[in-house]
Amino acid sequence: MRNTKLITVFEVTGSALAIIYALLIASNTGNETLGFSLLLASAGLFAAWGILDRRWAFLSLQFFYAASAIIGLIRWT
Repeated sequence: MRNTKLITVFEVTGSALAIIYALLIASNTGNETLGFSLLLASAGLFAAWGILDRRWAFLSLQFFYAASAIIGLIRWT
């Protein structure tokens, strides 16, 4: 699989997970652990995209999102 296809997979999947994460957290239905897990997965996918596409500022932003997800997981479990 070429980088372009991998980037698309990481971008689309990461975006879908981030949308679901946001909806779960906003719904306040007790699904915080799942939501923050999805945020962590999304940050990982976006980080991979950033590496493949050499978008270093975007990659560094993913460390913040991953840290936020880890804090959320610790806080809600």
